[in-house]
Amino acid sequence: MDTFSAVADPRRRAMLDLLAKRERSAGELVSAFSGISQPAVSKHLRILKDAGLVDMRVHAQQRIYTLQPKGLAELDAWIAKYKVFWPDRLDSLERHLDKNKGAKKK
Repeated sequence: MDTFSAVADPRRRAMLDLLAKRERSAGELVSAFSGISQPAVSKHLRILKDAGLVDMRVHAQQRIYTLQPKGLAELDAWIAKYKVFWPDRLDSLERHLDKNKGAKKK
C-alpha cells in the first residue's frame, strides 16, 4: 500500500498522531482504540509499517512502534506544492475576520 492510501484511513492517522508524541507498544495502541479489535489494530500497524510510516522493534515480549519521519517525506513533498496558496488565503481570512469583528461590536 502506498503512503497516501495508508494515511487515508482516520484510525491510521490517529495512530500516527499518537506515535508523533512518543513510541508506543502494540498493547498501548490497542488500548487507545477501544472501538476496534487487537487484530484490526495489528492490521493497521502492518499497513503503516509496509508504507514506511512506522518502524517496529521487539523488546522482550513487546512490539514497540515508532514514527518513521522518512516515510512522511512523500506526503510533505506533495503538500509543499500547495503551501504557496496558504499565505493569500490566510491574509484573506484575516481581512474577513477583522471586517466582521467590527460589525459584531455594533
